[in-house]
Amino acid sequence: MEFTTLLFDVQESIAHITLNRPAAMNSLNLEISRDLMHAILRCDEDPVIRAVVISGAGSLFCAGGDLRAFTAQGKHLPYYIKEVTTYFHAALSRLTRMDPPVVAAVHGYAVGAGMSLALACDIVVAAQSAQFNVGYTRVGLTPDGSMSYILPRIVGMRKALELTLTNRMLSAQEALDWGIVTKVVPDAELLAQANAFAAKFAVGAPKALGAAKRLLHSGWTETLETHMEHESQTIAGMARTSDTQEGITAFLEKRSPKFKGQ
Repeated sequence: MEFTTLLFDVQESIAHITLNRPAAMNSLNLEISRDLMHAILRCDEDPVIRAVVISGAGSLFCAGGDLRAFTAQGKHLPYYIKEVTTYFHAALSRLTRMDPPVVAAVHGYAVGAGMSLALACDIVVAAQSAQFNVGYTRVGLTPDGSMSYILPRIVGMRKALELTLTNRMLSAQEALDWGIVTKVVPDAELLAQANAFAAKFAVGAPKALGAAKRLLHSGWTETLETHMEHESQTIAGMARTSDTQEGITAFLEKRSPKFKGQ
């Protein structure tokens, strides 16, 4: 399908999703939330796609919700927000659980829903210029986009409360120190570094990468014994795939494996 608010292309098994509303600071409205959901669904369903890079056009990653669009809704704003978050949350839920690993390439501001989007990605590469801000309570709103779920699990409850209640801006280096960011790189190297992560994932074992993602996320809410049973069932399931046989054979033969996603 055609996207009106995103740029989408696939090169060498890597899907590149670019938030493309630079005049509106790549802020989220109904259209971009819907486009993002469909783009992520395509990444989940297309077997050619084995890694994803999400970035923002122009001078920043994403400034959060489109407050001008919010204002235009008048008394219908609660309905509009529910519609926007329905698409946005569907995108993030699928992004978290699908097989292809997702790399966020963040430059400039990642505020509100923009920070939520970055947090939901598997790897976050930040330019030195990047800044992160929860932002919601500053305009009388509360977090969405999995922010209140993921942020405390990354930084701890005390720091999550500080960031949410004070709306303090975090530099890229602070975000790295707090575990929000995977790697900080010079601005000029941002996309190259993000693509380097994606390229490694694109030659990996897709089913194993996806299953490993899901295990790590589900472990937050399970007992130890229940989760170990999930691990046992999952690794046994992987052992039935031809990719596992190829991976073991390649290791023993001291060569690089050629995974096919089977």
